[in-house]
Amino acid sequence: MSKNQIYKVDNFNDLLSTKFKGDINAICWNRNLKGDFSEIVNKIMLDGNMSEIFPQQLLDLHLTEQGQLAREILLNDFKALKEHGKIPTLNIIKYYERDDAFPFFPTDVYSFHVDRSPIPADTFLCTYHGASSDILPNDQGIQKILVPEIRSKLKKLYDGPEDGFESFLSDYFFDLHYQAKPEAQPINLGIGHLWKLAIDHPESEVLPCLHRAPKEKTGEPRLMIIC
Repeated sequence: MSKNQIYKVDNFNDLLSTKFKGDINAICWNRNLKGDFSEIVNKIMLDGNMSEIFPQQLLDLHLTEQGQLAREILLNDFKALKEHGKIPTLNIIKYYERDDAFPFFPTDVYSFHVDRSPIPADTFLCTYHGASSDILPNDQGIQKILVPEIRSKLKKLYDGPEDGFESFLSDYFFDLHYQAKPEAQPINLGIGHLWKLAIDHPESEVLPCLHRAPKEKTGEPRLMIIC
């Protein structure tokens, strides 16, 4: 198992400034957060399976001392990311929508996948409450479009000219998804840690980080920030 892909830092500035290199495509600011994040989750009315939470909503909540500590952390993380040019989204998630368009090949976030951008960018995320995401060492996953039986099914699905097949795979995001190898050991990102993950973009010098959303625990929505 290769944990060589993870580099740990002690503060937000180091998280921002540390570059991905070699095998390193996940950087973690390890934190042990204080505060009651479940109080915030319980006090916000969910609209459907997922709701975006805005800073003013947090400020309007009447919270205990522990809830106030949690709120301060959320607001500080949101502000710090925004001040450095990121566009953070704070969500409470019961579950994500499942992709059932192609039952043999779901392209939702529960599948190991990489993020892609036409310009240099990174993915930042932190789970404060509920189940947390997993990453997978790149040598423990295989691009699903390279699995013979999956590729064969995709070719049956595609009805265009032969030289357009690869474009079809990328147009429908099939090429972003990976299958864990039989002996793979996913690494859980834990609670409270702020992560920076490498994504697929034209100037990247490292492999993009394979990651997936967890199966949510019943009755325990996730509280997370991502950008």
